[in-house]
Amino acid sequence: MTALPVAPTTRFPSPEDTTAVGPPESRGIPRDGVRLLVARPDRLDDVHFRDIGRFLRRGDVLVVNTSATVAGEVDAWSPRHGDLVVHLATPLDWAHGEAGDASWVVELRSAPAAASPVLDARPGEQVHLGEGVVATLVDGYPALGSSPTGHGNRLWRASVTGDLAGLTRRVGRPIAYGYLDRRYPLRDYQTVFSRDPGSAEMPSAGRPFTNRLVTRLVRSGVLVAPVLLHTGVSSQDAGESPQPERFEVTADTAALVNAARSRGGRVVAVGTTATRAIESAAGVDGLVEAAGGWTELVIGPDRPVRVVDGLVTGWHNPEASHLLLVEAVAGADLTQNAYDAAVERGYAWHEFGDSCLILPG
Repeated sequence: MTALPVAPTTRFPSPEDTTAVGPPESRGIPRDGVRLLVARPDRLDDVHFRDIGRFLRRGDVLVVNTSATVAGEVDAWSPRHGDLVVHLATPLDWAHGEAGDASWVVELRSAPAAASPVLDARPGEQVHLGEGVVATLVDGYPALGSSPTGHGNRLWRASVTGDLAGLTRRVGRPIAYGYLDRRYPLRDYQTVFSRDPGSAEMPSAGRPFTNRLVTRLVRSGVLVAPVLLHTGVSSQDAGESPQPERFEVTADTAALVNAARSRGGRVVAVGTTATRAIESAAGVDGLVEAAGGWTELVIGPDRPVRVVDGLVTGWHNPEASHLLLVEAVAGADLTQNAYDAAVERGYAWHEFGDSCLILPG
């Protein structure tokens, strides 16, 4: 796996006071009614997300992630740690089908709210997920296992026995962290583009879109290009490189993006996940080809974007690796200006928070 090359240059205070503790609908705000900061080199505009079409042009392409969020969080217990929460990040292989042995990337977190990672687990430790499903820790997940604190493993490769799929259907819930005010149903973690189940965490940049808004954008001449990237679990700590993720870019999407670019249209990725997917299919000449499998691409100073001209994104934690990707699209100065404005103007953070449209050119 490619190591995280450098830390992001963007600096801002931790946003605990403006964390969105639930979906905007729980606060009486429609999905497309969240705030949108439009960041361009010459100005920063405060609008609502439903106004995004004012800043897109006929012939622009929105690259959207069709991955749907799955119920990847379950309560568990181990002899060493007692009660735990397990986050099922991604399946690595299936040996015997749905009810057979499987290799998974998992994260152990504190009970009951998954507020912090458990970093002192050991190889061979067995974690009981209920209904006879057992995860045996094998080793720290390569390159990502080490915690930024310098000790322990945050992510593990685990051998899982029992009917895990059945268990998650019955008692699984969406992955959530301690900052939410309560648990929310899986439907609140889906976007209007969700079609292919597989993401441990919601591709949240697409959440503010609605069917009505997408229809209005398409009628105005904005194109929509679907890609697929199944997200793993994001780090709540600083300094970790993105993990490998499964992706697919079809020949139809590649052709649509290439044709739009040839006519002068801008490629605006909806989220870091869509950016990683489309850039994983881009050659050094900027042409996109059909591609799929596992991507280990880390977009940053050593590998700038080749296709993406703009970005729809939520707000990321200080020093998170996602910021390297944002800086690669927007440039360090525009990214810093956008985050300074978001902090000053009280934008809401995290998956249910407000949004940003970055248009550097």
